[in-house]
Amino acid sequence: MAMTMINIGKAKDVAAQKNLKPGRVVGTSGVQFTKGNNKRLEVISWGDFEGALGSRGLAIYESKGWMKIMKK
Repeated sequence: MAMTMINIGKAKDVAAQKNLKPGRVVGTSGVQFTKGNNKRLEVISWGDFEGALGSRGLAIYESKGWMKIMKK
């Protein structure tokens, strides 16, 4: 499955379709998408999410509606 890097706008669209929110792993700088019902993840703003991606050299990749956060 070929993954394509997408921008934050596209990620927001895909996340909205799948009822996902930007999240941070509690007590770390790790970020991932969440449905908001996991105690180990806190929902954060899209601005904070994008900032965390940038500061850690990460990008969002997508294939057929499936998203993954990986190093650029």
